[in-house]
Amino acid sequence: MRVIVAGGGIGGLAAALSLHAAGITDVTVLESATEIRPLGVGINVLPHAVRELTELGLADRLAALGVPTGELAYFNRFGQAIWSEPRGIDAGYRWPQYSVHRGGLQMLLLDAVRERLGADAVHTGRAVTSYEDLPQGVRAHTSSGHLDGDVLVAADGIRSAIRRQLFPDEGPPPWNGLVLWRGISRAPAFLTGRTMIMAGDGSEKFVAYPLTSEPDADGNRLLNWIAERPLDTPPPAPGDWNRKAEPADVLAHFGHWRFPWLDIPAVVAAADAVYEYPMVDRDPLPRWTHGRVTLLGDAAHAMYPIGSNGASQAILDARVLAWRLATCPVDDALAAYEAERRPATTAIQQANRGLGPEIVMRIVHERAPHGFTDIDDVLTRAEREAAAAGYKRTAGFDPALLNERASYTVGTGSQA
Repeated sequence: MRVIVAGGGIGGLAAALSLHAAGITDVTVLESATEIRPLGVGINVLPHAVRELTELGLADRLAALGVPTGELAYFNRFGQAIWSEPRGIDAGYRWPQYSVHRGGLQMLLLDAVRERLGADAVHTGRAVTSYEDLPQGVRAHTSSGHLDGDVLVAADGIRSAIRRQLFPDEGPPPWNGLVLWRGISRAPAFLTGRTMIMAGDGSEKFVAYPLTSEPDADGNRLLNWIAERPLDTPPPAPGDWNRKAEPADVLAHFGHWRFPWLDIPAVVAAADAVYEYPMVDRDPLPRWTHGRVTLLGDAAHAMYPIGSNGASQAILDARVLAWRLATCPVDDALAAYEAERRPATTAIQQANRGLGPEIVMRIVHERAPHGFTDIDDVLTRAEREAAAAGYKRTAGFDPALLNERASYTVGTGSQA
C-alpha cells in the first residue's frame, strides 16, 4: 500500500511514523515549506498523546525535550486560586503530560521519520494543491508534478487545500473576536516549577508554563505564555501563527496583571518575540473521507487552543488511521477511522467553543467580579471537579479510561 501524506507538521509526521510502525512502509510526506524549521512556541502534549508517542518508541526523546507538567491551576484575574489539580503521572496516569516547544516536537518527529522511513520520505517545497480520484487510488497534484498512491491523507492544516477542494463554499476559518498573543521569555520559576497556570475571567486570560526544568546562570527558565482578549478590529491573517506583534501591544492590556508569584508585565517584556494569532477554528464537518482521501489533524478538526488538545488529537488521529489501514481493507479502514475519530473531535470542538474546563474562570468572574474571600462561597468544589472531569471524558483522557483502553499498536492483540 502506498500512502501519501500532505503536510509535514505534527499530525502528518505522526501519521508517517504510525503507518511505518503498523507495517505500512511505502509512505511519502509532501510538505509545502522549502525547509522544516523549529518554529512556534510552546504546546502541551497530554497523556493520551504521550501514550501514543511512547508506543512509537519516542518516550526518551520526548522526556528529554519537555517539562513533565505536575499541576494545572486556575486563578481569577487578581491571582486568587479557583481550582488546581495534579497532571500526568501525579494524577494517576501511566503516562506523563509534557510542556514542549512546538517546533522541537516537530523536529523530533521529523528526525524519527527520516531515520525509520529514509531520508527521502519527506519532500519539502512540494505543496499538495489538489487531488483526483483514480480507479483504485488517488493522484495528488503538487507544486512540482503529481504523485499516485492508494490513499491520500490531508494533514495540511487549518487552510488545507484538500479540504478546500472537498468543501469549496466553506470560506475562511471563522473568527470569534478574540486575539492571542504568544511568546517565550526567560523568567524565574513560579509555584511548583512544574505548574501550568490559567488566570482570567473567561474573556481576558493569561496562560503560562515552563518549557525547561533547569535554571540558567541567572536563575531563569524558559517560560511559555499566552495573553488573550477581545480584538477591536477584524484579524488580518486568520490561521497565521507567525504574525509578529510588539510586547507593548500586550502590556497595554495586561500591564497591571501582577501576582505575588508571577510578574506578568516583566514576563511579557522579556520575550524575544511576540506573535499575534486571531482565535479561529473550523466548523465540524459532516464527513472526512471521500473515496481514498481522508482528513487528519487541523485539516479535519481545527479547534480553539483550549484544553491543550490540538496536537494531541492529531497524534491520536494518526494512530487510529494507521491501525485501521493495517488491519482492514482500505475502504473499510477509512470508514472505521472516521467513525471513531470524527464524532470524538467534533465533541471537543464544540466543548472548546464553550470554553471547556476554562469555564470556571468565567463563572467565578460573573459571580464575584471583584474577587472573593472563599472560593467555595462562589463556586463549589463539586462544580469545579465536574468541569474538569467532564472535559477529560470528552477529550479522551479520563485517567481510568485511558489507562485501561486497548492499544492501537498493531500486533498486540489488544484491540477488538
